[in-house]
Amino acid sequence: MTKFVKISPLFIGAIALLGFVIYLNLPAQEEDAQQRGRGSTQVVVAEAQNQAFPIVVEALGTAVANESVNLTAQQAETVKTVLFEDGDIVEKGQLLIELNDQQERARVNELSINLAEAKRQLTRIRDLAKQNVASEQLLDEQIARVDAISAQKDVADAQLAELKVSAPFAGRLGIRQVSIGSLVRPGDLISTLDDLSIVKVDFSISELHLASVATGQAIAASSIAYPGELFKGEISSIDSRIDPVTRAIQVRAQIPNPDYRLRPGMLLQINVEKRVVDALVIPEQALIPEGESQFVYLVDEEAIARKTKVRVGQRKPGWVQILDGLDEGQKVVIEGTLKVRDGAKVEPIAATKTEQ
Repeated sequence: MTKFVKISPLFIGAIALLGFVIYLNLPAQEEDAQQRGRGSTQVVVAEAQNQAFPIVVEALGTAVANESVNLTAQQAETVKTVLFEDGDIVEKGQLLIELNDQQERARVNELSINLAEAKRQLTRIRDLAKQNVASEQLLDEQIARVDAISAQKDVADAQLAELKVSAPFAGRLGIRQVSIGSLVRPGDLISTLDDLSIVKVDFSISELHLASVATGQAIAASSIAYPGELFKGEISSIDSRIDPVTRAIQVRAQIPNPDYRLRPGMLLQINVEKRVVDALVIPEQALIPEGESQFVYLVDEEAIARKTKVRVGQRKPGWVQILDGLDEGQKVVIEGTLKVRDGAKVEPIAATKTEQ
C-alpha cells in the first residue's frame, strides 16, 4: 500500500523565502568577488578645503513695479483720440487719451467772453469811481461779479481737463483696453502704467535672521526666466513688526531694472548674505544620507575607503560646510560612492577643476 507524505504549506513557503533571499544576495556576492578579483575600484575624489564661505538667507518674493497705476477716466464720455500704443514708454504728463469735450470747451469759451466783458466793465466803473461819478457799492458789485465768473471758469477748466488722461509718471504702458468711439465711465480700465526703472520685491525672513539684515544691505535675486543670471539690489526697508503667527518679518528690497527685463508679478529667489566665514567645505555630492545622519567615504593614505560620519553646517549650490568629522586636506569620494564599500580598496582619481 503506497503511503503519501503530507508536506505543510508553511514549510514550502519557508523554502521559497530562503531561495528568494539567496537570489537577492547573489549579485552582491558576485560584485564582492569581482572587486576582490580586480583589487580596487576607480573613484573620483576631492580634498576637504578651507575657503571663504558666505552664509546666506534664502527667501522667495514677488516683484512689483516701483510705481503702478490703472489708468481710468474721471467722467463718462466717448473716446475722441487715442495717442498711445500697447507697451509704449511714456514721459510724465504725456497726453494719452482725449474724450469728447465739445460741450465743456463751449462752456469755457462762453465764460472766457463773459469774464473779459466783466473785467472791461470793472475797469470803466473803477475810473468813474475815481471821478466820484460811480458809487463804491457799484464798484464792489462789479468786483464780486468778476470773481464769480472767474470761479465758474476755473470749474469749467477743471471739467475740461478731466476729459484728458495723461501719464502721472514716466513708465511703460500695458495693453490698451479702449478704442476711438468707446464709451468709458469712471473706473473703466483704459490701460496700466508701471514705472519699471526700479523693481521692488517684498519677502519674509525668520526673526532668527533679524539681527543679520539692515537697510542698504546687498541682495541677489534670480528668476527662472533668466537661468544662471543674478540681479543685484539692496534692502530699502524692514517692517517695524514681526508676525506673531509665523514669527517672520517683512523685508523690501529694490533692484535697478534699466532694461525693463524684470516685470511685476515675477517670482524671484532672494539671497541675502549674512556674513562670510572661513569654513571647511567639500562638494555636496560626496554626502551619503542615512536617516538623519550624513556620511562620506574617506580615502586614507593606503587608498582604503572608510565610511565616516560627518556633521554638516550651511550649504550653497554644489558645496557643503563640514563642522565635524573631517580635516583639511583629507580626500573624500565624490563619484563612485555606489560602487564602494567600507574598507574596500580604491583607485582614487583627482577631480578636475570643473568638477570642483
